Amino acid sequence: IQVLENVYRFALGSIAGGVGATAVYPIDLVKTRMQNQRTGSFIGEVMYRNSWDCFKKVIRHEGPLGLYRGLLPQLMGVAPEKAIKLTVNDFIRDKLMDNSGNIRLPYEIVAGGCAGASQVIFTNPLEIVKIRLQVAGEIATGRKVRALSVLKDLGLFGLYKGARACFLRDIPFSAIYFPVYAHMKSNLADEDGYNSPMTLFISGLIAGVPAASLVTPADVIKTRLQVVAREGQTTYTGDISDAARKIYVEEGPRAFWKGTAARVLRSSPQFAVTLLTYEILQRALYVDFGGTRPTGSEQHVPSAGVMDKEKPTTPDHVGGYQAAIPILEGIETKFGLCLPKFRIASQPQV
Repeated sequence: IQVLENVYRFALGSIAGGVGATAVYPIDLVKTRMQNQRTGSFIGEVMYRNSWDCFKKVIRHEGPLGLYRGLLPQLMGVAPEKAIKLTVNDFIRDKLMDNSGNIRLPYEIVAGGCAGASQVIFTNPLEIVKIRLQVAGEIATGRKVRALSVLKDLGLFGLYKGARACFLRDIPFSAIYFPVYAHMKSNLADEDGYNSPMTLFISGLIAGVPAASLVTPADVIKTRLQVVAREGQTTYTGDISDAARKIYVEEGPRAFWKGTAARVLRSSPQFAVTLLTYEILQRALYVDFGGTRPTGSEQHVPSAGVMDKEKPTTPDHVGGYQAAIPILEGIETKFGLCLPKFRIASQPQV
């Protein structure tokens, strides 16, 4: 049963991850190019003044499709990546919940951190190919750079270049994101504990702001380690400390926060769309594996009349009456009728 449940969650997470990644991919491309832009190692290298300037220049020089450069390998990798992250987070949260279905904040952080660590096996190869395709459009050589050629150049071990920086980014991100998302869901739920699609989206959006912004320095280092340096650019040995030191010395501390706005604008809506899609799919395609339904997924339908307040005291009427309440109330509402109701029978005096 546990295996089937994990397969079920993996499938839903794959679909949700693909939808979320496609929705915000142009912003991701802008973020990558802004982070790769160096200001201290190459004269005349600054191509973009800001994220908006980068967006306009991509449209002007590469066309609208340029905003989706590298999307295909992204989709091929993001499905298992997001699926693993969501599945591991849900699995560990379920194991760490107490008997009443609650989970302590430290355990939430542990679950999120484990989810972030588990995805790196897919994330790093996916992102190094994506980043090199995204940056390739900056070079006006006329040579087409394709995913297969990037894979051939990198080789198996090359696909995990910058993996340590990827861990440094993804573990804190998920450790922040999932607990904040869970608490925002709880705070935005209605009085019956139900979350509408809008509250799910807002929860995901808000949770992405601190998670995405606080790990930007690690994302900048990872990007620099994974791109191919052009002539005249600073090169890095592949070590996090070497990259961090050179970025700080040559460009100053502000360089670690390059692309923060684009990263937040990309990550927040991406995870909002991903988590919204994931939760909606769980509701629409719910399968009971003997556990609990997702929090906030059960909607309480309030009674339209007062029938439920006038319950019969006669024992042989209780079962049928309770089952008929929603049907009778629906008839009353639809046709404007007023059906007879049970009343408490007076006890005969002895």
